[in-house]
This record gives sequence, structure tokens and C-alpha cells, in this order.
Amino acid sequence: SSYKNHKSWSSKKQDCTLMSSAEDEYVSLSACCAQVLWMRIQLTDYGFYFDKIPMYCDSKAAIAISCNPVQHSRTKHIDVRYHFIKEKVEMGIVELFFVRTEY
Repeated sequence: SSYKNHKSWSSKKQDCTLMSSAEDEYVSLSACCAQVLWMRIQLTDYGFYFDKIPMYCDSKAAIAISCNPVQHSRTKHIDVRYHFIKEKVEMGIVELFFVRTEY
């Protein structure tokens, strides 16, 4: 079915200062996760149901931060609201996959 091919992307200025590109990717991944879950709710209203939702990211570091339930000193300064994705990964709602960036 065509619902498997729905994609969303966005670009916006972040409202926080981050110390690395991995943190930047992590914050973006969390925002994308929130949007994907909103779309999931909308599609569920139309009778589509999902198990784990696959999300693709081109940053192995951002995926590692998202999949690690332990808060490390290197990431503890990231605003709590951006750790939303960790919870969703841990609950098995989303699954993260690495995809190479191709130009």
C-alpha cells in the first residue's frame, strides 16, 4: 500500500546551541520522530495500524545517542525535551536505521 512510502522532511533553525554535529542530528531526529508519531495517529484514524516504525538517519552518532538509555556526561546538557526519541526507541515504537548520505 502507498502509506508505506509517506515521507516527511523539514529544515528549521534550532532554538538551542549544540556542541557537535551529532547533537544537532540527534535533536533533528527527535523532532522528526515527533512528526512521524503525529502522522501515525492520523493514519490510525483511517484504519492503518503499525508495529515498529522505521526511521532512517545518516548519523551513526545520533543513532547511538538515541539507542542508549543511559545518560552520558557528553549528552547531559542537551535539553530534556529532545530525549523524547530515546523513550520511543526503548518502547519499541520506532526503530532507527543508518542510511548513507548520497549526493
